[in-house]
Amino acid sequence: MGYTKTEEYNADITSKLVDSYRSVIESIGEDETREGLLKTPERVAKAMLYMTQGYQMDAREILNSAKFHESYSEMVIVKDIELYSMCEHHMLPFFGKAHIAYIPNGWITGLSKIARVVDCFSRRLQVQERMTHQILDAIQETLNPLGVAVVIEAKHLCMMMRGVSKQNSVTTTSAFSGQFEANETRSEFLKLITAELY
Repeated sequence: MGYTKTEEYNADITSKLVDSYRSVIESIGEDETREGLLKTPERVAKAMLYMTQGYQMDAREILNSAKFHESYSEMVIVKDIELYSMCEHHMLPFFGKAHIAYIPNGWITGLSKIARVVDCFSRRLQVQERMTHQILDAIQETLNPLGVAVVIEAKHLCMMMRGVSKQNSVTTTSAFSGQFEANETRSEFLKLITAELY
């Protein structure tokens, strides 16, 4: 008995991507038939399909799959959710953490579903600003809470390894709705996501 790795990819889409990446390798001056590059187009094609799998996900469906009646009406925070995405301008990665809170209004969702919503929107060609609002909107529309807060902190390779080449820059975006638009509630959320409570 040996190790078998099983992966499922759309054959037609993968084939088109393989041809495209083979052309890219040739266009930059490399020899696509060189031993080390023979399987690279297929590897990159499959990696791209994996990194953009969010297009096949529905955030509202994810939240509804574990939606429960609950009378709890205090802040629910899931912080330090790792995220990996691709800048749509240069198709280079950006990565960081999302901090998300909502105040239930009769409905809660499974905690893991919040993290899956982040994956749904991060695993696409993205800009951080849009993604921040997409996450907020999906939670607001599906759970109808009293408020939602989303803060994302990320490092962008398009700033780190090209262009201005600023290695230590971090981009922070935020979006708030409902009760989080009030200074007191927003301040409590920001204090809790920076606190070391665990």
